[in-house]
Amino acid sequence: MEHANFLKKMETYMGKDNPPSDFDEFWNRQIASLPESIPYEIKPRHFGVKNTDFFDLYFRGTNDGIVHAKCIFPHHQKNVPVVFYFHGYMGQALDWTSFLKYIPLGVGVVAMDVRGQQGESVDNGIYKGNTVLGHIIRGAVEGKDHLFYKDIYLDVYSLIEVVADMERVDNLHLYTWGGSQGGALSLIGAALNHRIRRCATQYPFLSDFKYVLEMGDMGLPYDELFRYFKFYDPFHKTEAKLLKTLSYIDVKNFAHLIRCPVLMFTGLEDKVCFPATQYAIYNRIETEKKHILLPEYEHEAMFYYVDSTAFNWLLGTNFPEGPNE
Repeated sequence: MEHANFLKKMETYMGKDNPPSDFDEFWNRQIASLPESIPYEIKPRHFGVKNTDFFDLYFRGTNDGIVHAKCIFPHHQKNVPVVFYFHGYMGQALDWTSFLKYIPLGVGVVAMDVRGQQGESVDNGIYKGNTVLGHIIRGAVEGKDHLFYKDIYLDVYSLIEVVADMERVDNLHLYTWGGSQGGALSLIGAALNHRIRRCATQYPFLSDFKYVLEMGDMGLPYDELFRYFKFYDPFHKTEAKLLKTLSYIDVKNFAHLIRCPVLMFTGLEDKVCFPATQYAIYNRIETEKKHILLPEYEHEAMFYYVDSTAFNWLLGTNFPEGPNE
């Protein structure tokens, strides 16, 4: 009954606030500021695996950052569909072997390391204010143009552009997939770059910041929002200003820009990325969409059901999607 009452409320929940009036203009300007052609470098890797090409991809992102991605492609194959995989907060791209399941289908995988986290991407930005913990508020005291995640979102856009222009890639079959922070970036990729034809997302992060503040500090990864007020603004005098600044990286505010089908997975016991913050995204998506709910799951690995379902939905396969199939 508890879930039933909650789900009834969520049918129309759109989040605690709306996008700022210049939201689309801001992001159009950011995209327009990027170079038309982005130079990149590839470095082959040799792991003794037949019929598979492995290489590191590097390009220079905004704010002088260096963006790295692991790339796994079928050997000497052209017109290759590509899945862009994005990792969780504070992490890095999965190990190379994690993506080998795509190769028999003739599908390539590109897995980006988010700058400033655990992978090979490098953040060269300089920021005022708190840089002790967290990327959400990094740059926020200077305003929307200095937000750290603004540059990460532009990295995602640029990565898709770079890969789509590769000779071996079928740029009409590009997909995004990820969980938590990766789920957020999967949605951002679809919103900002309309080359993406399908988007799968698992308990996406970075949504409905005002709701998160009202729920109280549950620890990582949103702890940095509460640390901002505790150590920088204990009387919350700047709360309205901060929330408006963060609204430019709030994933729910990008939902109306998505043009491709979206598949979302939500655990109803999630205490990290609250289900309501995920509904705030889902209910704003204006295209074809499907929301799969797992009532007993928190912010955790969701058995093999989710991976198989997302794999089938993205690529048209028919693997079992449950323990009794």
